[in-house]
Amino acid sequence: MVQKLVVIVFLASTAAVAQSKSPVSDVLRQMLDGRERNTVAAFEEMPADKFDYKPTPDQMTFGHLAAHIVESNHRFCANVGDVPAPKTEELKGTEGKDKLVAAMKASFEFCHDALAKADDSKVTDNITWFDGKPRSRAWAFVALASSWADHYGAAAMYLRLNGLVPPTAKK
Repeated sequence: MVQKLVVIVFLASTAAVAQSKSPVSDVLRQMLDGRERNTVAAFEEMPADKFDYKPTPDQMTFGHLAAHIVESNHRFCANVGDVPAPKTEELKGTEGKDKLVAAMKASFEFCHDALAKADDSKVTDNITWFDGKPRSRAWAFVALASSWADHYGAAAMYLRLNGLVPPTAKK
C-alpha cells in the first residue's frame, strides 16, 4: 500500500512538472529547500574557530567558502530570475561564523524570491557572464544547480577533515 502511494505521488509530481511551462525553473525551485537546508546546516555545524581552516595552502578557508556561496547565490539567482542582485557588503570570509551564516541564509532567501520569478521562456536571453562575454541565461540555470552541489560537497569535505559529520551523512 505504501509503495503504491509513493508511486502515485511521484507520478503526480512528475506530471505536474511535465505540464508546466517552466519545468527547468520548477526543478530549481524544488531543489532550493534541500540545498539551502543542507548547506546552511554544514556551516552551522563547523565550530566558529574552524572558519579559518583550509585543507591546503592553495585552497580557500571555510569562511571564504561561505562568502563565495553568498556571492554565487546572489549572482546566479539574479541571472536565473532576471532580477537585480542585492546590494550587499562584499564579504571577505573573515567576518566570523555568525555574520557569514546570517549572510548565507539571506542569500538563500534572495534565491527564493528570485526563483519565484524564474521563467523558462527566458533561457535563451543573453546575460553577461563572469568573463564579460554574453551567454544565454541557460548558463545561469545550469551553473546555479551545479554550484549548489559543488559548494555543499566542498563544505562536507571540510567538515570531514575536521572530524565532523556532514548533514546529509547523519542518521
